[in-house]
Amino acid sequence: MDNLTDALAVSLFSEILTVDQLARSNVAKVLPKGMELSHFSVLNHLAHTGGEKTPAQLARIFHLTRGAMTNTLGKLEWAGWVHIRPDWDDARRKLVSISPAGLAARDAAVAAITPMLAEVVNGIGIDRVRAALPVLREMRMRLSDGE
Repeated sequence: MDNLTDALAVSLFSEILTVDQLARSNVAKVLPKGMELSHFSVLNHLAHTGGEKTPAQLARIFHLTRGAMTNTLGKLEWAGWVHIRPDWDDARRKLVSISPAGLAARDAAVAAITPMLAEVVNGIGIDRVRAALPVLREMRMRLSDGE
């Protein structure tokens, strides 16, 4: 790589990290009372994928330790937002699914977040955001391949 590419890469990743921090902060402010960003992320994933996942699968998906995921799942179960049951085929494993209350909480969170995100997208311009998505997706795929 040359100096121009290096400077471009550093600038790009600096912007991405700053956007990530600001997005997390702004989303956390509008989430329903008692919901953390990590809770929303897991509920949103389970709502999109349907079915059941093991805590280990969720930990891998979110790039967390099993202990961190177990902590998050414990809070979600306490709130009534997920069901955790034994795996009948392998007693050592558990299976996690979103509950009807969890789906409702996720939907409430989406309803709270959407106006703020839509305002940002409209401010930038729908066509510009649409054009940026393929680049961001490819970056995500390249970075996750490197693990």
